[in-house]
Amino acid sequence: MGQTGCPEGAGVDSENDRYAGTQATLGTVGPARRSVDARESVAANIAWWDADAGDYLAEHGAFLGDADFLWCPEGLRERDLGLLGDVAGKDIVEVGCGSAPCARWLVTQGARVAAFDLSGGMLKHAAHANDVTGITPLLVRANAERLPFGTERFDIACSAFGAVPFVADVRPVFREVARVLRPGGRWVFAVTHPIRWIFPDDPGPDGLRVITSYFDRTPYVEVDAEGRPTYVEHHRTLGDYVRALTGSGFVLEDMIEPEWPEEHTREWGQWSPLRGELFPGTAIFCCRKKA
Repeated sequence: MGQTGCPEGAGVDSENDRYAGTQATLGTVGPARRSVDARESVAANIAWWDADAGDYLAEHGAFLGDADFLWCPEGLRERDLGLLGDVAGKDIVEVGCGSAPCARWLVTQGARVAAFDLSGGMLKHAAHANDVTGITPLLVRANAERLPFGTERFDIACSAFGAVPFVADVRPVFREVARVLRPGGRWVFAVTHPIRWIFPDDPGPDGLRVITSYFDRTPYVEVDAEGRPTYVEHHRTLGDYVRALTGSGFVLEDMIEPEWPEEHTREWGQWSPLRGELFPGTAIFCCRKKA
């Protein structure tokens, strides 16, 4: 997976919160209910993921693997799903690669891969993993809203929770992905299922209570003492995603809502067997650029 690990926020109020160290580093004092523009979103997410990269990978790195393509906390992997099709000999860009295990797996399957992320901290871990494994996709620091790649450069674009949830407006990202894809190119990305935003960010029984409107697009924001955002994640409805995709030149071919595997007992942030049995935690959009 890419960057995310704390959809709908980092849980400021929990005494045993995994994110306490990162919040202390950034001076986070709590959540704030307000809009956040593109500039603030970029600044907050660079700061957050640079500060949290080590702790994130300490918790999830073994599950993610060094060269494996995990689509979601439900444990679905590209080797089993084949959502990207035959990748051998294809030019692929990974959007929001984090430590880049997905990109390295794609290289092992014969793809030529460029992987980018906004966070220099995450890319340092990605570069180290490249050195350790000897699997070396191209790593680039970039903003998903302004890609440093030529037009019609890639056959496939993919993202497992990278970049898309963290931008103020997803339309520039989709337009950029469409620009760098060749006609007929595939774009597959996974995000937190929008229905999760109506519930508290809690894997237990308290996470089954509806507390907000599905139609409230106010992002989840945490701020420091001066009111500067230190963490931002944006909510969009399923319809918002569909309109943004079709308006950017994509055809939506499928949307996968993974069911929770019976044998899967691992909790990941707000993902848990309890919640997964009742409603989806992930949405995987499978799209193709119009030829």
